[in-house]
Amino acid sequence: MPEAAPLWAALVLPVALCLAAVAAAAFDAVLGGDARRGGPGVLAAATAPVREGLRLLAQQRRTTPSADVALGRIGLGLVPVAAVLAAAVVPWGGVSVADPVVGIVWFNAMEVLAWAAVWLAGWGPNSALSLIGGYRFLAQGLAYELPHMLALTIAGLGAESLRVSEVVGAQQGLWFVVWMPAAFAVYLLSAPAMSFWGPFGHPLGRDVAGGAAAEYSGVDRLLLLGGRWLLLVATAAFSVPLFLGGGQGPLLPGWAWTLLKTAAVLAALIVVRRMLPVLRMERYMEFAWMVLVPLALLQALFVAIVVLNR
Repeated sequence: MPEAAPLWAALVLPVALCLAAVAAAAFDAVLGGDARRGGPGVLAAATAPVREGLRLLAQQRRTTPSADVALGRIGLGLVPVAAVLAAAVVPWGGVSVADPVVGIVWFNAMEVLAWAAVWLAGWGPNSALSLIGGYRFLAQGLAYELPHMLALTIAGLGAESLRVSEVVGAQQGLWFVVWMPAAFAVYLLSAPAMSFWGPFGHPLGRDVAGGAAAEYSGVDRLLLLGGRWLLLVATAAFSVPLFLGGGQGPLLPGWAWTLLKTAAVLAALIVVRRMLPVLRMERYMEFAWMVLVPLALLQALFVAIVVLNR
């Protein structure tokens, strides 16, 4: 079981998550190709997320007639809050901000909180385009959530525990990704869907003028767009204790291995994102229910047989 984290770790976690999100956004901006096309150069592309964040901080908030300002701002605030609370159960080496008995369920619950947050953000401005974006995220959840929950459950089944530290401990000598590759792949597919990003960016789609973010500017827009990067980082980080042995590794301390593995998963997601078009949810839902769910169930059956014969 990991050591109880000092109180200051709870304050450091949001800062560390923000830094990781900025780094991921910078990497994505560099890969975006502006520099290769004679744009402002690699350095300028890498600093573009920071400049955009500062610009939004200085920008005035937009208001719309008859807006439900309170609910909209609650939704906007909940997006980054859900990401930070989800990341709280990720163990960094031998230290975890929180290690509840039901840590896997906690992570999944924060994901559902993000659903409500994006829907509220879409509802708030009293705009059809924003509301369409909010409902798109709910529809997206129906498409990816069931295989995602099965992937989380399979890791817990293999460890015979829902406590994240015990899932890491069960991978001594053999990481779960080695004998649960299908569950790992399903989990990685759901990571960008949870953060409505990349091929799963329909809730903020251009065809609806930005969807849930259409009527937001200034700090409000920064909370929503920054929050989804935080969700992506939190989801990538959670794959490490679930399938990649947590902080296990030679020479380096546990927290360094967790950091390196999280960076590798994030980089892979960002690179693969460039190779995939935006997916229509009804097609992904068909793929999820016809392919991913049966695949995850077969993986669960295999893991259950292994566990019963230990």
